[in-house]
Amino acid sequence: MQTKNEIERLMAATGQGPNKQLGQHFLIDLNLMRILIDSAGIRPGDVVLEVGCGTGSLTEGLADVTSRVIGVEYDTALAEVARYQLRLRTNIELINADILSTKHEICPRVAEAVEKARQQTGGRLLLVSNLPYHVAAAVMANLIVGPLIAETMTVTVQREVAERMTSGPCDGLYGSLSILMAATGTVRILRKLPPSVFWPMPQVDSAMVEFIRDPAKAARIEDISVFQQVVSLFMGHRRKTLRGCTKLGHEGLSAISDWDAIFQEAGIDPGQRAERIDPDGFLRLANLCRQRM
Repeated sequence: MQTKNEIERLMAATGQGPNKQLGQHFLIDLNLMRILIDSAGIRPGDVVLEVGCGTGSLTEGLADVTSRVIGVEYDTALAEVARYQLRLRTNIELINADILSTKHEICPRVAEAVEKARQQTGGRLLLVSNLPYHVAAAVMANLIVGPLIAETMTVTVQREVAERMTSGPCDGLYGSLSILMAATGTVRILRKLPPSVFWPMPQVDSAMVEFIRDPAKAARIEDISVFQQVVSLFMGHRRKTLRGCTKLGHEGLSAISDWDAIFQEAGIDPGQRAERIDPDGFLRLANLCRQRM
């Protein structure tokens, strides 16, 4: 793994500095990198996905503890640096690409590389990354919804994003991501991180977060796409009552006419706002909607 001076030297060799628009804030505290790796519970056969591998500092540490690492770096110059730094490592595949082909889809090249690696190792998919700020929430949501699904995610993100993930009903940060995570697994903040452990220092605090998928919880959702539609409908208009939101349904939800019966069967007061409904309530609503579509 690389120190701050080593990362600065490698960046200087590219003739460019860190790109803040791409969320390039490199984790430079080697102890925290080891904690991130140790907290991930990586097993030898696991396939580890790292998004935003930068100059390959964390990538190197990950490669020490598992049989396959898929590293993704959007910045072409940094991808070349990482590829050179890690050229002797036979268990690392580096992909120079945007991790998201769209907001709701993981890049097909990455998905194919992960699936091929999993077929070879027989292990789980784990996300372990110092995630670029601007893609963190979308990447994690996509790896929950699938089709490419991570069993665990151990990452660093902005502190506000971490608090959004772990928030509950009536909390100002409660939203679609916290509902999705609570409905499919467990999420917790492992530790809060000051700006000083990154280079260049961001203007906000960060946090190390762990998400562990619970297959039994996830299996209760009859159709994940319908679940997302329901959460999006109600949380997207959180100032309206639930009954008021039903007039704004789109896709399959627009064909549902018996919302009052759905609310009654789900045991939910339609006069409430969405921010008061817990994840299990959204689950009941989504499954009842699915049965009517």
